[in-house]
Amino acid sequence: MSLIEAVGAGRDFILGQNIVTAVRKVSLTLEPGHSLGIVGVSGAGKSTLLHMLGGLEKPSRGDIYYQGESLYAASAAWLDQYRLKAVGFVFQFHYLIEELDAVENVALPLRIQRVANKSARERAAQLLAEVGLGDRLQHRPAQLSGGEQQRVSLARALVHNPGLLLADEPTGNLDAATGEAVADLLLAACRTRNMGLVVTTHNRQLAARLDAQCEMRDGLILTPEPHP
Repeated sequence: MSLIEAVGAGRDFILGQNIVTAVRKVSLTLEPGHSLGIVGVSGAGKSTLLHMLGGLEKPSRGDIYYQGESLYAASAAWLDQYRLKAVGFVFQFHYLIEELDAVENVALPLRIQRVANKSARERAAQLLAEVGLGDRLQHRPAQLSGGEQQRVSLARALVHNPGLLLADEPTGNLDAATGEAVADLLLAACRTRNMGLVVTTHNRQLAARLDAQCEMRDGLILTPEPHP
C-alpha cells in the first residue's frame, strides 16, 4: 500500500469574479522511505499541491489518500489527527514562536497532544541534539541564525515521529553550504526513519539528490525526470 497518493487532485481559487486554477489535475504516489523532489518556478502550484498532501487545503477535484484512507472523505476529527500526528511540515519561513526557546518550540506539537511537559521537553532536546543544536536548547529564534532556525523547524516536524515529511522550499532562504546541511538532515530523516519525503524547490541540485524528481508547470506535473 502506498504511503501517500494523489488521484486527479486539483485546486481552484476564486479571486473576485475570476476562478484561478493553481493545480489542474495531479496524480502521484510515494512509498515509505522514499523521497520526491518537485521543482518549478514560483506560481507553478507546488505549495498548493503540498498543502493538499498535508491536509491543509481541500482539493476542488480528485482526492488525496494516506495509507489508503481518503483525507477529504474522512471525518474532520480524523483529518485533525492526520495533520497532528501523521505528517510533519518544514516551510521556507520557519514559523517559530519568538517568545519560546528552541526546546519549547520543538515540544509544542507534543504539548498540543497533551504529552507531559517533562517527556515532551526530553524528546525535543533529543531531536535538537540530533540536528546539531544540543548547545542551543534555551536560545530563542532571534538568537539563532537562519540555518539554525530551519534546524529547529525540522526537529519540530520530526518530534511526533510522522510517517510523511513535507518540505516547502526548505533551503530557499539559506546560503549554499547551510542549505546542503539542511538537505542532508532531511534525507537522513527519510532514510533512517522510513518516512516519505516530498520537497518542493527551485533548486534542481537539491531535487536531484532525492529518489525521484519531477517538474511542475502551470499546475501540472510533467513526466518524472530519471536520475543520471
